[in-house]
Amino acid sequence: MDWRSVNFDWNRARAFLVTAEEGSLSAAARALGMAQPTLGRQVSALERELGVALFERVGRGLTLTPSGLELMDHVRAMADAAFRLPPIVRKLRNLAPGIDVEIVATNSESDLRRREADIAIRNYRPSQPNLVARKIRDIHGRIYAARSYLDSIGNPLTPEGYAGADFIGFNRSGELIAAMTRFGLTLTHRNFPVVSQSHLVQWSHVKQGLGIGIMAADIGDADADVVQVLPDLDPIVIPVWLVTHRDVHTSRRVRLVFDLMARRLAQPYGR
Repeated sequence: MDWRSVNFDWNRARAFLVTAEEGSLSAAARALGMAQPTLGRQVSALERELGVALFERVGRGLTLTPSGLELMDHVRAMADAAFRLPPIVRKLRNLAPGIDVEIVATNSESDLRRREADIAIRNYRPSQPNLVARKIRDIHGRIYAARSYLDSIGNPLTPEGYAGADFIGFNRSGELIAAMTRFGLTLTHRNFPVVSQSHLVQWSHVKQGLGIGIMAADIGDADADVVQVLPDLDPIVIPVWLVTHRDVHTSRRVRLVFDLMARRLAQPYGR
């Protein structure tokens, strides 16, 4: 099933996610501070809504069905979306509740000249005419993996030890492989058995122990589910630019959002 086309009730999705992580309804109910029957009804309602069984009972616990495993990736990606933008949107809603916000979370490049978006976050300086760009900061990208995955490959201490490791990326292009050479890693497309255009999905896979991935250091270091791989190596420096079209930049509403995003994105994650 293509979960991207399904609209979820977040309370039901959260109930499913915590139940899957805890392994039983009783443990999930304790984690969420809910009554077990209430939690069970939310999970059952989600199963009816989707028309699939998400769990099967094994002894006193629950295990995910194949459909449940597929949904797990998607719901974790939804939860992991709370990286940077939600606090900014919350601040914006407090300052200007009359402004409607639509977030386009994609790695595809929106055409600002055709008004496909009012503001874009880019990792390069745009060269097109009529665009206004402000460099916000440089992000230090480092590589991370779940401890369980590093244990499974013997916890290599040198770049050479990762020649046969699995990596998670956007694609299997030469550009990504070249980026990894900056860490001293010699990889081929065979090192990328799992790819996704969604950075949130990538990060979810890394946290689940499916492979190694790149993340901004201030986000990765704050996540207890992962550890840095080869931390003594120099990071990849990734510039962050905030971009808008010159015509809409004069709009009071767009300028308010642009300036707020510039201030908040300049701060390290979590501050």
